[in-house]
Amino acid sequence: MRIESARAAAIEWVMEHASREAWFKGAYFSGSTIELPGEAMLPDSSDLDVMIITTLTEPPLKLGKFVYKGTLLEVTYLSWYQFTSVEEVLTSYHLANSFRVNTIIADPTGEVSRLQKRVSRHFADRAWVRRRCENALNRVMNGLRAVDTSAPFQDQVMGWLFPTGVTTHVLLVAALRNPTVRLRYLAAREVLIEYGQASLYADLLKLLGCAHLTKQRIEHHLDNLARTFDATVEVANTPFFFSTDITNIARPIAIDGSRELIRSGYHREAVFWIVATYARCHTVLAADASQDLQRALAPAFEEIVSDLGITSSTDLIRRSKDVIDFLPRLCETTEAILWANPDIEA
Repeated sequence: MRIESARAAAIEWVMEHASREAWFKGAYFSGSTIELPGEAMLPDSSDLDVMIITTLTEPPLKLGKFVYKGTLLEVTYLSWYQFTSVEEVLTSYHLANSFRVNTIIADPTGEVSRLQKRVSRHFADRAWVRRRCENALNRVMNGLRAVDTSAPFQDQVMGWLFPTGVTTHVLLVAALRNPTVRLRYLAAREVLIEYGQASLYADLLKLLGCAHLTKQRIEHHLDNLARTFDATVEVANTPFFFSTDITNIARPIAIDGSRELIRSGYHREAVFWIVATYARCHTVLAADASQDLQRALAPAFEEIVSDLGITSSTDLIRRSKDVIDFLPRLCETTEAILWANPDIEA
């Protein structure tokens, strides 16, 4: 499906459903597709991100992934209170990128459009780019310092994995690139090569723990994940914010998308999302599966985490410290990209 057709389906859903709610404030496109031309094809391993702005202080639970008119949409609800200050949006590396260009779907009051224009005007100012890099760095540090060693092991792994992965976002923000989720390591690799900083990439992979893993080994882990994923889909019942990522309609992204990366020669770049999906599956299994099924599927998860060098909470604390100790070097590289980026304005 072409991007323009996918966008048309998303716009129709917003107008037919979200816009009818009393709390509807506006909607816009987000994610990696916002930079693609209308004639480009939406990959089978991608969805179309739609952000719905509400007037509620506490917005509804993320709607997540679903198919509408043949298009896989991912819908997230946000509170307008996150957007009332231009400065706050310019500082938030997750929010600001979507307002770099006009991605607005609906804006009944015109306030979202006015905000977008102001954010776009200053998006590439060096001072604001640096503040967004700091925003990402704070997510790394705060997340790693908050790893809860009393939580279930899969939650501990997630508590370490996502802040560790945000190291890539620091670099992507400096390069004015979309801070993508699943493909963050591949995107960071491209940025580091472009700016003559390729040597740092080996360190990012080492911090993740996958620098030594072969294509065959990662493919083995993906095969095991596919079995865990399918078993989880069968029993999933308890709602989580990521629930629609563990469904049959999301399988092309979680499983097929990772296999596509591996077969393209980017096997280590697939590890982040494989482990994230594994951990999420085990969170669901802990809530909804029988003890027998949990015990049957646990060894495969433990195997991939062990391959990353993690077998205990002590390992996670040590690995978190390794990432924090690495941050000064990451900051040096980020600053070099900031000054070398021709699109950043003084």
